[in-house]
Amino acid sequence: MLSEKLIYFYQSLRPPKNLPKGIGVLFPQKDKQVIELVKKFFEKYFNDNNQRRLMLGINPGRYGAGITGVNFTAPRQLKENCRIDHHLSLTSELSAEFIYDMINEYGGVKKFYKDWFIGSVSPLGFVKNGKNINYYDDKKLITAVTPFIVDCINKHVAIGFTTEKCICIGGEKNFKFLSGLNNEYKWFQEIVPLPHPRFILQYRRKQKDQFIQQYLSALRLGR
Repeated sequence: MLSEKLIYFYQSLRPPKNLPKGIGVLFPQKDKQVIELVKKFFEKYFNDNNQRRLMLGINPGRYGAGITGVNFTAPRQLKENCRIDHHLSLTSELSAEFIYDMINEYGGVKKFYKDWFIGSVSPLGFVKNGKNINYYDDKKLITAVTPFIVDCINKHVAIGFTTEKCICIGGEKNFKFLSGLNNEYKWFQEIVPLPHPRFILQYRRKQKDQFIQQYLSALRLGR
């Protein structure tokens, strides 16, 4: 079952070594209660052998996957959209709000997760001075995490996701980095970039519906 493969992947995660001084790791799956939520999520939506397509974000943040262990899913969305009860405070975050609005337009969580899996270029997140830092924001961090990222994407491909197209969430730096690695490792035939949900809701909120349609158009092309 795909659920078993995904659970094994997240249970087997180990943080990259030799991170730059002052940079910490967001690793919620090491918490027993969180990994149980991750298991419930995968067992509910991925408990089959159907092939899915990949969407890859940047890396988890403090208020979404950095808490729940589920990509682009804050505690509120985990409970209210995915219908998975948990012990966490019902906080939310912008990226999760956009993604689940998009998922609702797609046809709901069951339909979406039957077709797609949302991962991240780096499955673990990073913090510096108490704030999120993306893997590409620091040259030393990029150097330290690149072998970890390559290993994780190799494992995603080995799980059996479709590789004709990959949707890249984060249309500039994330896309550039992922494309560079893909040129070397040849994981995907095509990578389609999309603007990041946080950017959309912070700076283009009035055009949110247009961006949702942009996402849906890209996802339909990837089917």
